[in-house]
Amino acid sequence: MTHIERTPLSPALPSDLDEAVHRCLVAGFDGTTSVPDTLKRLIDRGLGGVILFTRNVRDAAQVRELTDTLRALRPDLLVAIDNEGGGIGHLVSAGAPEAPGSYALGVVDDPELTARCADALAGHLASLGITASYAPVADLQHQPLNPIVRTRSFGADPGVASRHLGAWIAATEARGIASCAKHFPGHGGTVTDSHHETAVDPRPYDELDLAPFRAAVAAGVPMLMSAHVVFPALDADRPATLSPRILSGLLRDELGFEGVLVSDALEMKAIADRYGEAAGARLALDAGADQVIVAVPDLGVTLACRDAVLDALRSGDLPEGRVREAAGRVRWLAERYATPRGVVAEWDAGVGLEGARRAVRGRGAPMGVRGAYVVDLFPPPHPALNWGGEDLLSAVRGVDGTASGVAVAGEPVDHGALVDEVLRTAGDSPVVVATCDAGLYPWQEQVRDVLVGRRSDVVRVDTGLPEGGALCSFGRGRVNLRAVAEVLCGVV
Repeated sequence: MTHIERTPLSPALPSDLDEAVHRCLVAGFDGTTSVPDTLKRLIDRGLGGVILFTRNVRDAAQVRELTDTLRALRPDLLVAIDNEGGGIGHLVSAGAPEAPGSYALGVVDDPELTARCADALAGHLASLGITASYAPVADLQHQPLNPIVRTRSFGADPGVASRHLGAWIAATEARGIASCAKHFPGHGGTVTDSHHETAVDPRPYDELDLAPFRAAVAAGVPMLMSAHVVFPALDADRPATLSPRILSGLLRDELGFEGVLVSDALEMKAIADRYGEAAGARLALDAGADQVIVAVPDLGVTLACRDAVLDALRSGDLPEGRVREAAGRVRWLAERYATPRGVVAEWDAGVGLEGARRAVRGRGAPMGVRGAYVVDLFPPPHPALNWGGEDLLSAVRGVDGTASGVAVAGEPVDHGALVDEVLRTAGDSPVVVATCDAGLYPWQEQVRDVLVGRRSDVVRVDTGLPEGGALCSFGRGRVNLRAVAEVLCGVV
């Protein structure tokens, strides 16, 4: 679909106010080498930032050329990306350092290790000319049925999470990269993924997960990202992203946050289905957000959001002072981070595997399982998170070339046929069955339990949160799977 940029309505807004509106936008786009003309016009009018995804990444040299091109259009343009580690990232083809993910780091509970992992990720961003990282995750993982936080979190303990958030933020800051704690005031108490539908945290105020966010603010985090979650204890009518009570009252007045508050992506269903992206942009800024993200590459959606804000200013539905305040904070962020530093110091390329190895936990696990038939069961990769779907079979074969097996990403059509084929093909070989979030995906439990029932010697491995297996990796990043494979095969 072709989108035509609207001609501004009369009366025209002052040029500095028009620029302020554009400062409040972060846009996704298509392309690895060229910049779309519509994006160029947005940048010329003051666009605050762009967000990169896998679609914008081919290799390291190409990314650096792209960020240089963007910055040549506007030196104070913030170039951002989601960069959590743990198999969740968009820079694999650009040589991203391997990181074990936050939950594994929380299990190890060594803030110095966390700082080294964060330093590696931030150093790589600096080398590519990316100046803002939408990480770390400050949500707590204590709701067993939560479908979206899980191993992205440092765990369930607010003290552990607070320690590691501080270490991550400080290490990222030392590299001159803007970090962003997310998703305020917490996505860990929901049983719904706000990418797909409205999410609600029903807990009373004194049970909400505010401590990690207080710690992030105390650590000087320059950005926070809001959650598209409804908190009836705070505001029964609107998700946090659109709630003045939460963004202005709780975050600014109570927690004292003075940095840039950025919304989660407006095209997520929790906003788009109920309000629409354009109305969401206007409501978020009115509620106290400083920037809104439109991550989809369709720049027509970004234009619609921009135009809704311009129209609200003309009609008086959105106070001019609110937009100028937000743009002022974005200018401060750009002055501090938009220009990359000079020479980028080396980072520790092996720290991710070290962390993953230290995180593996066993419970009577047999050592030295060789020639195994590995059955790796896991959900399809989440499209928004770009989890790469690395499989345990490949990791085990990297350690033991005699291993074989099957990787099953998503529910098979016929559970029984899969089990029959596994047992027939495995023969007398040891059988290893791995699951990831089986409690959320019952088909994994069903396949696993039938295999265990028919082969009493099956070795169980958990590649997400613990589920009763003999070994647990606490993540599905490449280094997590490598580390658990090493323990399984007895090479450590």
